Amino acid sequence: MDLAPVSIVLCLLAVCVCADKAKTCAEVRQFYSGKGFTLNGVPHSEISGEHLRVCPQGYTCCTSAMEETLSNLSRREFEGLVREAGRSIQASLNAQYRSFDTYFLELLNGSERWLEEAFVKALGTVYGPNAGVFRDLYSDLRRYYRGAALNLEEALDEFWTRLLERLLKASDPAAASLISDDFLECASKQTETLRPFGEAPRELKGRLVRVFITARTFVQGLNMAGEVVRKVSQVPLTPECNRAIMKLVYCPHCRGLGMVKPCANYCKNVMKGCLANQADLDTEWQNLVDTMLQVASSFGTEPSMDIILHSIPVRISEAVLHMQENMELYTSKVFQACGDRGEDGTQSSVPEEPKKKESTVTPLEYKPSSTAAVRLEVQVSDVSSKLKEMQLYWIQLPSALCNSKAASGSSNDDKCWNGMAKARYLPEIMGDGLANQINNPEVDIDITKPDRTIRQQIMQLKIMSNRLKNALEGNDVDFQDTSDDISGSGSGMCSEQHCGQGKTPVFGPKQGQAKLDAYGPENKKVKGSGRQIQPCISLILLLLISLLLRR
Repeated sequence: MDLAPVSIVLCLLAVCVCADKAKTCAEVRQFYSGKGFTLNGVPHSEISGEHLRVCPQGYTCCTSAMEETLSNLSRREFEGLVREAGRSIQASLNAQYRSFDTYFLELLNGSERWLEEAFVKALGTVYGPNAGVFRDLYSDLRRYYRGAALNLEEALDEFWTRLLERLLKASDPAAASLISDDFLECASKQTETLRPFGEAPRELKGRLVRVFITARTFVQGLNMAGEVVRKVSQVPLTPECNRAIMKLVYCPHCRGLGMVKPCANYCKNVMKGCLANQADLDTEWQNLVDTMLQVASSFGTEPSMDIILHSIPVRISEAVLHMQENMELYTSKVFQACGDRGEDGTQSSVPEEPKKKESTVTPLEYKPSSTAAVRLEVQVSDVSSKLKEMQLYWIQLPSALCNSKAASGSSNDDKCWNGMAKARYLPEIMGDGLANQINNPEVDIDITKPDRTIRQQIMQLKIMSNRLKNALEGNDVDFQDTSDDISGSGSGMCSEQHCGQGKTPVFGPKQGQAKLDAYGPENKKVKGSGRQIQPCISLILLLLISLLLRR
């Protein structure tokens, strides 16, 4: 028997094995040092990997200590990525809150200035002593908008009562000091029957209450949405997810495959498993966004928001005009109903034939400019587009985190890291949400134990959606005073420096998303040196086949 071919085969095997065992760990050492870790204990050449707990146990350049260090690093980086993605959403919500808040308060302040200018001109010196009544009204409106526990309808009723008292005293200055509190209380009780201000109070209340309820609930919805994102983004990584992230990101380095990207579908399964609880927010998050879009659209529905806010001076001027023109007729009826108005038995004189008096107030008329209409349209359009962009945030987040240098672009790539080697990833992609992870091959998840924090936030989304739906119907709801945190201090409305002003959100088909930091610039200096023994094996097989053919 000719032993020459066999000798050749044995020699080639020896060469391959020796070359394999002599593989250098220079790439891993440079990578590890680039991460800021000491090289003490880092092997210069590959060692046996039986000690590894997460990474595949083949020849490796990672010790147990290195594996643990990289595992902790992968956890910190992944949690940082999720928080950064959340901050981009918070920044968007914060920007929309500030934009709407500025616009709404400008309308309200403009309405107040217009009223003051018109009434100072019409009433002259009479307005000054009574200006507090109107200022208190606008103050109550601001407090309500800011979230104070204030009944808006009662506040409006209180305004009309105070205005009635001032106008009664102003109608007869000589007897003003003699009008008793009992008489004024009786007169206010006759308001519903006698309607001293005509229909203006009823018309103003109907429109004003609706627009303030929707505006207040809308900004609270923006605020609450940001708070949900903040809390959910801080949910820590589970141990099972930590193992999966480590295997995805840093195990390739331990195998000498540092320049090989993870397979796209492999990355998605890891992310879908790790973010399964977060994906369960999707249904209620979309419901919230849909309802907020409806509320935003209602701001431009006729009569639009700017027209309603500027109707406050209009309706008040109409009311004062009606009161002044019918003062004698009204007072005569009040005297009949309430009797003596004096504290010392001063009899009220009731004219036999009440006459209409000439009013000093000219009814106001608001004519919205084309600029005002365009600005409202832009305001509604802008907030609506931003809300639509983030509507699919929770189910797009896994793909967004993978859609970067952290994963291979092709799902059929056979030159990507599949968790075990440089080869194609075969398992199918899992669905979204916790229930769909029961067969996730990458992350071991107990689908019977959902995250408590995220379940609480799902409930908050449901509650806020119901409030918004009630607001669309003009119905106020009972909830705590939020006037101290509506501006965002300590809530979902984060400050610019913490929300990352101007950064691109990590969702949707956007570019420049946050990336897993396994392929930073420091890695580009070193070419991959993985354990590529396939050519050696192929040569051996060819030799064996030739031996068989020679026989």
